[in-house]
Amino acid sequence: MSWGLQLRQARPAPIIASLAAGGIGFGIMAKLIMGNASAESNAPPKVFKGGPAFVSLPLESSEDVNHNTKRLRFRLPQADAVSGLTLTSALLTVSWPKGSWLPVPRPYTPVSASDEPGFLELLVKKYPNGKASTHLHSLEPGQTLLFAAPLKGYQWKSNSHPHITLIAGGAGITPIYQLAQGILRNPDDKTAITLVFGVNSDADVLLRKEFEQFSKEFPGRFKAVYTVSHPIEGSPFRKGYVTKELLEAVVPPPVQDTKVFVCGPPAMEASLVGKKRSPGVLEQLGYKRNQIHQF
Repeated sequence: MSWGLQLRQARPAPIIASLAAGGIGFGIMAKLIMGNASAESNAPPKVFKGGPAFVSLPLESSEDVNHNTKRLRFRLPQADAVSGLTLTSALLTVSWPKGSWLPVPRPYTPVSASDEPGFLELLVKKYPNGKASTHLHSLEPGQTLLFAAPLKGYQWKSNSHPHITLIAGGAGITPIYQLAQGILRNPDDKTAITLVFGVNSDADVLLRKEFEQFSKEFPGRFKAVYTVSHPIEGSPFRKGYVTKELLEAVVPPPVQDTKVFVCGPPAMEASLVGKKRSPGVLEQLGYKRNQIHQF
């Protein structure tokens, strides 16, 4: 299931209508959220926990990652507060682009850990004519962004599989990274991970430093393979796309107790996952439908 589908299922239209017509007091709402979260004894306040709610967070910093991607850090309401998100959850952001009469909702998967105190980070790729991404890229420190209740994704359970494969394309790396980070940061989870990341150019290999650190900290448990369709001269990456031949070469053969997670552009996902009567690359390799999860 894609995040686009989950966004439709979240039915944001009533939310937007109430925002536009009702004038909700975001500051009061944020205090209510934090008050409920702080009621837990001996636990840091969790900003995004409980029922539907909204919280407005100020932008702390904006960093250019490459030609079209920024890392945006938002400050949480309290220094010891955490997002409290479960693995593979996304947050619905609500933007008011300049000149727009109505807000624009878009889901983004944070790349900061759910237990990271004091801030929340998004990795945002700016798309041509993208209303939300253009607005987010225009934000200056001190300006705020409205966040809604989280959209829950795949419910990961520790040690569900001895090994999993993560396949990402382009900006689809964020939920893949969040899952890998959550597994590896959990000392009780011993799951091994193979990441296959396909991008257009060398500059599009996002979160490379973080993945390299995973490889150093967890040798034998984490392996990253990058493939670039248009590499620069002397590129350290292999040239090509995420193909059946590549997966056969770098991913362990499918066994009964394994899982593959896929997130990327529609054409890539269609090629890998296929359709009901048209098996994709993964099924051709021997994976069953229930062994494949599409974000």
